[in-house]
Amino acid sequence: MAPSATSPDPISPSKTDPALPLISLAPLLSPSSSTLPTAHSLLSALTNSGFLYLTDSPIPPSLLSRVYALSARFFARPTHEKDALAWTTARSNRGYTSLGQEKTSLGVSKEEVAQEREGQGQDQKESFEIGRDDEEGCPNRWPEGDEEFREVMMEFFARCKELHAVAMRGIALGMGLEGEFFADFVKNGDNTLRLLHYPGVAADAFAGGRVRAGLHSDYGSITLLFQDERGGLQVERPDGSFVDVAPIEGTVVMNAGDLLTRWSNGLIRSTRHRVVEPPLKKGQGQDGRYPPRYSVAYFCNPDFDKTIEALPGTWEDEKGGKKWEPVNSGEYLWQRLSATY
Repeated sequence: MAPSATSPDPISPSKTDPALPLISLAPLLSPSSSTLPTAHSLLSALTNSGFLYLTDSPIPPSLLSRVYALSARFFARPTHEKDALAWTTARSNRGYTSLGQEKTSLGVSKEEVAQEREGQGQDQKESFEIGRDDEEGCPNRWPEGDEEFREVMMEFFARCKELHAVAMRGIALGMGLEGEFFADFVKNGDNTLRLLHYPGVAADAFAGGRVRAGLHSDYGSITLLFQDERGGLQVERPDGSFVDVAPIEGTVVMNAGDLLTRWSNGLIRSTRHRVVEPPLKKGQGQDGRYPPRYSVAYFCNPDFDKTIEALPGTWEDEKGGKKWEPVNSGEYLWQRLSATY
């Protein structure tokens, strides 16, 4: 039987599931005697569950509010205006992706993804991808006549890039490496800011086990997720059950991606997750429809020209050697993206 497309009774990970802890960024932003214990906690969370909540983010709430408002304004544009900014290639990975165009999946080839698409249906989301604004040959696709959109998104991109560097410093310290070990791997900021809109739908849209975004893992090093109060994100436990990553105001959800798993020689978990339709809140659904969901994901990657291979201390001697061959960051990411469109 297909798993339910709606969530069971909400679980608050911060209260009932210690595998999804809340970790303060403050000791990593201002080094102190608490910095190393915080780094160890960060690594422990990524090792045990691959997901956690970050508190004390340096990103101003006012900036995040503007990002949400401008995202909603963008997705409310007429279809032809959004289609004029369409996503074109995995290499550029910029622009608008229409409803059903992408299928988030565990598949690594177009054939595998096509089979999941046929069996599970399309993802019920649209998105807009933004990369760094100075990559030669890969320009961002900005809405015409909306300079505010560009300025706010690039400010947010820069803030998230800084947060990425802070998180990687914590991971390095937690692994017993120098704090700046990853600095040269993330200096260019070959990351993707993704605005996501899951439109309001009729209740029968989730019949037969359909979900808003299929079960998948992320491809890069880490992901920083900002979610609205609607919720719906679920993380798969080792036993195959799911835990809700319930929205907690003032937090950023962080999870590990596949390249970080390879980098750590399997120490860190790239955990599978999906987006379902959570239970209706009081007063919702009276018209037979589920409300829309908005989220903002910042996908962090090693710079595209870097080679990723098992880190020192993860494979030597009794650790059993390197589990994966070295891989180029950019080529790996482009291959994985190509399969999902």
